[in-house]
Amino acid sequence: MAAFDNIRLEKGLYTTGKSFTQALESIDPSENYKGTSLEGLDAYQRQLKRFDIKVGGRNSDSIEKFFRTTDSAALFPEYISRAVHQGFTENDMVSRMVATTTEIDSLDYRSLGIDNTKRENYMTPIFEGTHIPETRVSVKENLVKLKKIGRMITSSYEAIKFQRLDLFTVALKQIGYSIAMSEFYSALEALLVGDGSGKDIQVITVENSGEFTYNDLLKLWSSFDEFKLTTLIMCNGMLSKVLRMEEFRDSAAGLSFHGTGKLITPFGAEIISFPGQEDESIVAIDKSAALERVQAGGIVTDFDKLIDRQLERAAVTVTVGFANIYSDAAKMLSSY
Repeated sequence: MAAFDNIRLEKGLYTTGKSFTQALESIDPSENYKGTSLEGLDAYQRQLKRFDIKVGGRNSDSIEKFFRTTDSAALFPEYISRAVHQGFTENDMVSRMVATTTEIDSLDYRSLGIDNTKRENYMTPIFEGTHIPETRVSVKENLVKLKKIGRMITSSYEAIKFQRLDLFTVALKQIGYSIAMSEFYSALEALLVGDGSGKDIQVITVENSGEFTYNDLLKLWSSFDEFKLTTLIMCNGMLSKVLRMEEFRDSAAGLSFHGTGKLITPFGAEIISFPGQEDESIVAIDKSAALERVQAGGIVTDFDKLIDRQLERAAVTVTVGFANIYSDAAKMLSSY
């Protein structure tokens, strides 16, 4: 009998400091299954196969199948986490904004403060005995503010136990979407008002109040002296105004859009748009230098409650914060 059929599943696998799947992999490594019919499955997927639990497709099982044995019940929180994470990943805009993600195992974290060489020193040669321009790297005085964001599952087990898992997955993916949007707005807030280190975003005003033109976009682009504009962040209403500009409605732009589905964007920058119609501003960043995401672990579920079928107050959360790396790598174009 294969090793995965003999593993005892219990709550303790959620408290090892690793993810549930990582804990399973340390007991039942996937490399042991190379060349077998189970190659390509991770340790968690092998446990689903062990208990014949189908989580997707037309023949997906009902939720109650997880709870037919005490061992299979221990798989339920990981199913929740994976479904939520899938919804999060499909709607993750923050990964398109941050230069790096730092994983920490505490709630106290100080990012690096970097004072770079000024532009006027770039062309200055270094003669013998002269000062060498410096890039000073230090630890910031302020802590990164971490926030817990998430959603609470408030359905009774009796109400959903006969529901199919593929349908329940749809609901859980929506929770992942909500977490992704909450994280996005936290990242946007860090860009706009800073991370507590005292540096707000530089605001560039449009030439004619309340009316955005292509010249304003050029003004925004040219303001990136020491960095490059890689990403534009704006609400859907603002994006609609930009795309109605004559420069983005010519025949070449239309041919590209209808042929490939890809929009012609200002300066080739990636556009991140979010729900809304009233925000009269555009945030521009150099993705490689503007923002650091700080995360205390991944998506966390109330495994005790879920294993014991206490879904009424079961939380799914993530703890995350953001730190500015180079304040000059973010600008805002505003009509205010």
